[in-house]
Amino acid sequence: MTITEKVAYLKGVADTLELSAGDKKDQLIVSMIDALEEMALTVSDLETSLDALGAQVDEIDEDLGAVEEEFYGLDDECDGDCDSCDEDCDCAQAICPQCGAEIHIDFDDLEEGKPIICPECDAKLDFELVDDEDDETESDDE
Repeated sequence: MTITEKVAYLKGVADTLELSAGDKKDQLIVSMIDALEEMALTVSDLETSLDALGAQVDEIDEDLGAVEEEFYGLDDECDGDCDSCDEDCDCAQAICPQCGAEIHIDFDDLEEGKPIICPECDAKLDFELVDDEDDETESDDE
């Protein structure tokens, strides 16, 4: 039962009590129910707006993710032919935005906060580590 339904129920109960307009206590009850009704409608409107805003934020997040992927040129996984790779490689390929060189980013270095330096132009690169599994779990819950 929603809050507006609960307030409507209370209003219906109050109507069956035949509250007197001349009694101060009855006037207080009627005024309280009217205030509850206004608050319930406001909360309902806020919930609707929040849902719409959440949907817009999700769209912006997806669009930004696509832009970041395009700008930084991140691949999902390393192809295994970088110098630091072994069978348990945990890195990704990227393109340096300064010089265009292909670089390999070790996820362990990102997690530890180590700076990523382009081996070609020595530019310090900033990457944000995002866990896609958390994003999928959140969107599955909705």
